[in-house]
Amino acid sequence: MKYTITLLIVFLNFLCAYSQTEFLDSLYTVETSTHTYLKLNKKDSLQLDFYKPIGVVKKLPLLLYVHGGGFSGGVRDDSNTVQFATKMAEKGYAVASISYQLIMKKLGFGCATKTKEKIKAFNTAAEDISLAIKFILKNDNIFNIDEDKVVISGTSAGAEAVLHLAYVYENRILPRKFKLAGVIGLAGAITTLERIDSDKAIPTQLFHGTNDNLVPYHIAAHHYCSPSDKGYMMLYGSRAIADRLKGLGKPYYLFSINGGTHSWSGIPMSRCVSEVTDFLYNDVLNNAKRQTERTIGF
Repeated sequence: MKYTITLLIVFLNFLCAYSQTEFLDSLYTVETSTHTYLKLNKKDSLQLDFYKPIGVVKKLPLLLYVHGGGFSGGVRDDSNTVQFATKMAEKGYAVASISYQLIMKKLGFGCATKTKEKIKAFNTAAEDISLAIKFILKNDNIFNIDEDKVVISGTSAGAEAVLHLAYVYENRILPRKFKLAGVIGLAGAITTLERIDSDKAIPTQLFHGTNDNLVPYHIAAHHYCSPSDKGYMMLYGSRAIADRLKGLGKPYYLFSINGGTHSWSGIPMSRCVSEVTDFLYNDVLNNAKRQTERTIGF
């Protein structure tokens, strides 16, 4: 009887191990390495931290992450980012968390900063992200990435940067045939909806608090500046982007936090990993073509 019970336990453990699904469940241990993807000058350079599941030899989907901080602060390896990147790599994704040029460090990013300087920050960050992707794809022997499955994600300023790259920035760095597989914005916005068309639309996941006091959830001025301010600039937030994609019949996943402020920009990285995983697995990897909306209370 004891022998039978032991065999049953072993069999059940075997079933549990093989019932797990790659890219949905945590299956792997993770190793991390740091690489310089761009030398700015003799003293300064930009790095990325690369997280990969150990023991996987096939080409991997890439989730590239861009931190927030108003284009003036933030780091690629804070504890929240490390935890998020590790969790995603455990599921089978390669993850790259990048540094980028913080050109607003001395200018700030509020209403007193000229709009053209804000646009420059968007463009500079988008260019740096493009260069990081190019570096990763070029060094296939190191990173082993499936170039058809590159997803970019970011928080706050990082979300503005990745959404800008996906939908506004005129990219001249990556090959013309290259197309992002998806984009994830956590409290982000863009300066125009006009460039989102059927050809440019990609699976898009958006997290946003409806009462965000810095980056508008729907359509409003950046930081809610007044028209007389130097930094007055209209932005189209997650609700507006989702509505545009909905009208085009393209896939999107809008996660709204009713009453949530900008403090929610980083929270989904720890509290909504299952939603991110759901989006990546179904809408990016398996082309589910869903239009999903979820709202939770703050």
